Amino acid sequence: MTEIPEHLLKRSRERRSAIGKGGDDAGSSDTPADSGSGAATPATTTPATPAAAPAPTGPAARSAAPEPAAPEPPKPDPVYVQAAKQRRKVPWWAMATLSLMPVWGFMYWRALTETNEAAEGPIGLGAEIYSNCASCHGGGGEGGVGYAFTGGEVILTYPNIEDQLRYVYYGTEQYNIAGVQVPGDPDREGGAHVTGELGNMPGFAGQITDYQLLAVVCHERYTLGGADPSSEEFAEEFEQFCSEESPVFAALQAGEISLDMDSLEPFVGASGDEFTIDPVGSAPIEGGGP
Repeated sequence: MTEIPEHLLKRSRERRSAIGKGGDDAGSSDTPADSGSGAATPATTTPATPAAAPAPTGPAARSAAPEPAAPEPPKPDPVYVQAAKQRRKVPWWAMATLSLMPVWGFMYWRALTETNEAAEGPIGLGAEIYSNCASCHGGGGEGGVGYAFTGGEVILTYPNIEDQLRYVYYGTEQYNIAGVQVPGDPDREGGAHVTGELGNMPGFAGQITDYQLLAVVCHERYTLGGADPSSEEFAEEFEQFCSEESPVFAALQAGEISLDMDSLEPFVGASGDEFTIDPVGSAPIEGGGP
């Protein structure tokens, strides 16, 4: 019987252990029986070498993504921004109300100017021209540097419209040159107004047209002075000089007559009747009473 060398047996065991088949039970003895003596010699067992772990296969494992950095805290608002945010806001219903303010303003303006726009003829025109007189006599005729027209004052001074037309036409200087002291009623309640007593009033002859001068006198008497055109005292004067159908105003506007004429032909009124007026004339004269 041929004896297998020990190193071959050891290599065989290691190979079997490596491929996972374990050792050789039949030949587990390291030392074969002694063929010479016939007695078995105990075999020396060599520990098996552990098998190496198989290499991993497939894609490499992914590593976890790093956590994002925490955002920086917001910067605090400036003081003026904080104050604006804390300020009380205008409520929505107030904004709707404010949006209507231009409309209300226009309506208010229309309400204030309605009277002047509604007036026509000499009265309406005179209201527009009166701005030339307001600096002395007040915007509402309340007086100032010049005499007042309100409260019937202008009617007390000039009960006849021709006397007022004459004084406005010629002015203080021409009255002084003519030596005329009282342009209106010499028996005026409260005392007669003397020429130049409150300073010199300029004459408006040539500064405005004759029909414009009549218009502003009508405005001073009937709008500011309070004369009642429907009253028995002023109805005839109003119809002749200041109504929309005034024949005197129409003749001046058409250039048929002028205020400096010394004589005038009779006029035909709205009713068809003829009437005459005292002409303003070419020079100042003393005023008259009612």
